[in-house]
Amino acid sequence: MQASQKKSHLSMSNKLYYQSAREIGTYCLPQFHTLDCHPCYYPMQNLPDKYCTLESSSASGGYAIYNSPSTISFSSNGSPVSLQDSVSYPPDALHSPDNTYASSISGSCVTDDAGDFLHKLRELENVMLGPDSDIPINYERSFQKGIYVASPGIKLMDAIERRDLKQILIASAKAVSENDLLTANWLMDELREMVSVSGEPIQRLGAYMLEGLVARLASSGSSIYKALRWKEPESSELLSNMHILYEVCPYFKFGYMSANGAIAEAMKDEKRVHIVDFQIAQGSQWITLIQAFAARPGGPPHIRITGFDDSMSAYARGGGLDIVGKWLSKLARSYKVPFEFHAASVPGSDLQLHHLDVRPGEALAVNFAFMLHHMPDESVSTQNHRDRLLRLVKSLSPKVVTLVEQESNTNTAAFFPRFIEVMDYYAAMFESIDVTLPREHKERINVEQHCLARDVVNIIACEGAERVERHELLGKWRSRFAMAGFTPYPLSSLVNATIKTLLKNYSHKYRLEERDGALYLGWMDRDLVASCAWK
Repeated sequence: MQASQKKSHLSMSNKLYYQSAREIGTYCLPQFHTLDCHPCYYPMQNLPDKYCTLESSSASGGYAIYNSPSTISFSSNGSPVSLQDSVSYPPDALHSPDNTYASSISGSCVTDDAGDFLHKLRELENVMLGPDSDIPINYERSFQKGIYVASPGIKLMDAIERRDLKQILIASAKAVSENDLLTANWLMDELREMVSVSGEPIQRLGAYMLEGLVARLASSGSSIYKALRWKEPESSELLSNMHILYEVCPYFKFGYMSANGAIAEAMKDEKRVHIVDFQIAQGSQWITLIQAFAARPGGPPHIRITGFDDSMSAYARGGGLDIVGKWLSKLARSYKVPFEFHAASVPGSDLQLHHLDVRPGEALAVNFAFMLHHMPDESVSTQNHRDRLLRLVKSLSPKVVTLVEQESNTNTAAFFPRFIEVMDYYAAMFESIDVTLPREHKERINVEQHCLARDVVNIIACEGAERVERHELLGKWRSRFAMAGFTPYPLSSLVNATIKTLLKNYSHKYRLEERDGALYLGWMDRDLVASCAWK
């Protein structure tokens, strides 16, 4: 294939492969760690035509960053260099003392040791088929365009010929997990021609998973990539993306509605209510609760909300929590509900008792909605902020504590099983978006890129404190709450019925299930969000 033809064939999806290598710092730096998109009730803005700012690269034995008006490159010692057509980094740049991947990363899978490559193919075949497979494998190799081609007898090559994207992604992750860079780079080169940010759900998810694999490899080599940053969308655009995701999928509405139902039930006889929201985002969760309290027989209680902020929501709002406070205060006045707002100025990991301003005579409700999985636990820090925060909240004797979290297991899982879990979880989510937003809509691409892709890349590419997307299954959350001294608070059957009514506005493939005192929202046979309450 001629170079010009190949460039046309790879198109935008090919460019995606290289973006994370240039901009890995975004996914692994703490200041970008709040990646969950939250809803808003602000007007949607027009989104720009540009879907993404992805660059291309060459395969010249190292990574290359092609010139664009916004492109900056760095030399191997970290100093800026100017770009003409491209700047290639030699493999030696990837042999830093902290490079845990001992081999150099090459732009092709060419090797002078044919026997070594044949051995690696056999190893990968065992991964795909299992060591006891009785399928005959007849390898014959030919040197063609820098790649050893196996005969159709090898199942991996069959998967490539069938364009079986899932199997190639799994094989690539397995090669990365085993530090088999030769095989990993060969397979990722194949993946670049299969993924697309505007294709089938698995093609779109595959594009971001591939980006995560590249970013994972890049992080172990030169410091060039960590010196670069992702160009943020305009705050109004990000806010619109959040709003779109909130409207087209019921995940956030389900979580907020179930939590509000538990709080309303627990506070039905209280005169003064204090709600602590550890990630208040745009404050949208509290609209329906304020409305419900306004209609309560005997009149509404006095409501005080303490809100904790996160960097992504603050950026989307274009300001601090005073914006949320003023908006909620105006809403409460319109319903004649006594209201007070308190902005907490510290992140949850630094929380101390005095930050909450707990007052005598107030019934306390604590809301953990899509937040606790960002708190580091014992696998990250000896301080274990995840459990420390739960113990601190329990010491306040709250009437109810609500928990809403993604039903996924990515916290302490090793890289390869974590990769499989990400594929299974987000495949369901991308499929659910596909039934609502047509693939040609530019809004869908922006929503997936800015509200979902970062989570995917962070989970795949980062480790330790840099990996901030650390989901746990509800069973693990139950253990944590029990160890902190909590007991389950039963959810009202009215909440279940209300959510079932909500889901009628969405695809019939969504399902709601109640088991063991918790509510699960799923897509087909995959649980995606779990909600429960404690006291």
